[in-house]
Amino acid sequence: MRVEIESTICDLGVMGKKTRSVIGFTGKLINDLLSFLVFSFLDVLDVLLCYVYKVVDFVVEDEWKPCYCSSSKAAIVNCGNILVSENGEAEKIVCVSSTKLRLEEISDTLYSRPSVVVDVSKTTVKRRNVVPSVGGRSPFVVEMLQEKIGGGKMSHPVPRWSDCDCETCNSWSSSCKDTLFVHMEGRKDNNISENVLFIHGFISSSAFWTETLFPNFSRSIKSKYRLFAIDLLGFGKSPKPHESLYTVNEHLEMIERSVLEPNKVESFHIVAHSLGCILALALAVKYPNSVKSLTLLAPPYFPTPKGEEATQYMMRKVAPRQVWPLIAFGASMACWYEHVSRTICLLICKHHRTWEFLAKLVTRNRIRTYLIEGFCCHTHNAAWHTLHNVICGTAAKIEGYLDLVQNYLNCSVNVFHGQDDELIPVECSDNVKTRVPRANITIVEKKDHITIVVGRQKAFARELEQIWKTARTT
Repeated sequence: MRVEIESTICDLGVMGKKTRSVIGFTGKLINDLLSFLVFSFLDVLDVLLCYVYKVVDFVVEDEWKPCYCSSSKAAIVNCGNILVSENGEAEKIVCVSSTKLRLEEISDTLYSRPSVVVDVSKTTVKRRNVVPSVGGRSPFVVEMLQEKIGGGKMSHPVPRWSDCDCETCNSWSSSCKDTLFVHMEGRKDNNISENVLFIHGFISSSAFWTETLFPNFSRSIKSKYRLFAIDLLGFGKSPKPHESLYTVNEHLEMIERSVLEPNKVESFHIVAHSLGCILALALAVKYPNSVKSLTLLAPPYFPTPKGEEATQYMMRKVAPRQVWPLIAFGASMACWYEHVSRTICLLICKHHRTWEFLAKLVTRNRIRTYLIEGFCCHTHNAAWHTLHNVICGTAAKIEGYLDLVQNYLNCSVNVFHGQDDELIPVECSDNVKTRVPRANITIVEKKDHITIVVGRQKAFARELEQIWKTARTT
């Protein structure tokens, strides 16, 4: 009898596995089919919105505004934009910002985003907005760049009609402050060697740290450390210049100008989340003798398979064009569709004060609204270029950053990842471990991309304090 019962239980277990397998396969099939239909529709919608915005931009701003699906002839004459060509063949439209422009910082994913039909068919047909990128530059292009930059002096134009013009969003042009918004707590004097720089992730803000971790740091830490939480260029309360390309170097230069230089920071710890991890690695490599510890939360590192284009591979990993999970669906709309994502920003970001008010009204302040505020307070130009030029554009460089951290930086490396993260999977942290074997990897159970911090802020604050106290000196 006992043998029969055990055999029955075993059979039920096998049947359960088969049932789960069938359900999983069916669910994936449905998700793939819906994704194909939805994103095929978005491909068409983005084309239509392109023409709509061209007309509205012309009516409101008295000039045709270029986009990344414009023809070269349409974009070459526009203010702040130039046509880069190499040997009369490949062409590229580049917006000139106030800082020194390096063409290699411009991600080709801004131009090369094939439709979902092309991806599925595996043909060589290209979408109409695919424009080959170039690596070199002719003397003619260099001359144009120098003329456009005009000595490197930043202009402060008024916001575009589709952007919010409140004091926060228009901070660059209204107050002409050429620095980021920085929230600082802890010791106030400069004669101190312990500093911590917090870098938030994509479409977030410094409040991700100041509303969670800062209230939970111990008095001893605040008496010895200076804690700097920044709003990255284009996000939160920081300037949002629409002529910026939001490249890695532009972000780093603003961090230097806003935190390191004015506060005479000579050595520091870094804590970064998601997209911020890329900037943290770039900053650590730039200041190898200054970084005392490097703490990365959900770092987006996907090693590029042989034969794949790094930027394109990264785009497909962080934005897989799937309707489920929802966080991946949102990332896909933001990454693949220039005009759809601009429409979303028009509805959400331009009216962020309304959404913030409604959030407080509906929740009656039972939950904090800092996540909503961080999500809504940016511009399409900032989000679009940061996503492509920082996340996708650095895909081929991250491996080099990690190798430099492993071989040349004398600092502790700690990585935290939520087990249930559906946007940046746990494998990314495992990949970091392969490049930096000394890295301490912590997988937090039942936590995702946001709850890796939110909801466990007290525990994480203690973990950070321990990391800083035991960090090896440079």
